[in-house]
Amino acid sequence: MKHKKKILAFSVGMSLLLGGCFNMDNTNHKTNKAKNEQTKETPEEKYAREHYVPVQEYTGQGYTLRNGEKTDKIAKAHRDEIDKAVKKFFLDNYKTEVIVHNVVGAVDGASVFVESVGEPHFYTYAIVPIDIDEEKVLTDQVWSQEGQVEDSIAGALYAMIFDEEIATLDHYLQTFVNNHPVIGKRIDAIANVGANGYSTPYYYINTIDEAFDSLFKTYIQNPNLSKDEWKKQLTRNDFDPKGIILTIQLYMKEPNIEPNKAIFDQIVSDIENMDGLPRGSYTVILNDNNVDKKTAIGTKDNSLERSDPNDIIKH
Repeated sequence: MKHKKKILAFSVGMSLLLGGCFNMDNTNHKTNKAKNEQTKETPEEKYAREHYVPVQEYTGQGYTLRNGEKTDKIAKAHRDEIDKAVKKFFLDNYKTEVIVHNVVGAVDGASVFVESVGEPHFYTYAIVPIDIDEEKVLTDQVWSQEGQVEDSIAGALYAMIFDEEIATLDHYLQTFVNNHPVIGKRIDAIANVGANGYSTPYYYINTIDEAFDSLFKTYIQNPNLSKDEWKKQLTRNDFDPKGIILTIQLYMKEPNIEPNKAIFDQIVSDIENMDGLPRGSYTVILNDNNVDKKTAIGTKDNSLERSDPNDIIKH
């Protein structure tokens, strides 16, 4: 937003010149006042300007966590230490090699966003405690939120086991996006601030069925099973479709356009009637073009959503 310069009146000792400056000041004051009235923002417009960014531009910039200002600076100064500690944490505790994409300060620590190497493929995070007074990163105390990584691995194994059905869903969504004015999130945004387990630009997967707990335990005991061997560990009949959630989330391609109801209804209808999709519970969300850069969330009051208890069940 353009900033208006204040007009300073200088005393120059000559009445004619003083009068000229005075008249100029009054004229500019009226002009500036008129401009200010025309450009006055509502609280909603101010929030949107300060928080929102087009989804196709968002890579995670501006993402913040509560009370993370001090820890963020400390974490950035100790980035190499954090990277090494988090990689070791995932190898030791989850038998998984990861790439560290981003570190964001939080209360008493930093959230570290990672991506697994190879399959099962997923995005998640760990937490590194930080002693603010000592400005010390406690790399021997890395931890993860209960169930977060376990869910990410289980969902990724599900996608690996049902790869043909996942390919059907991927092909449908890519074709739909190509033929309609909608888009998904950027991969670098998913890597930097996503942490939603198995994720693509168009959807992510969460697990809540006990069958996936068993699948995760099998992975920890033997993470090197082949894909064919994994396919023997879980069949479509081994879990309740309500026990796995596939959240499809798309955005309008153009700015300043409300989510299109006809497009939303088409996606819902397609998912309801399509054969060959992965077994599970489907949520469908269509947002406008904006993402809140501080939270990485695109869902707002104007978003169109089909979800629990009215989610789409595919058996």
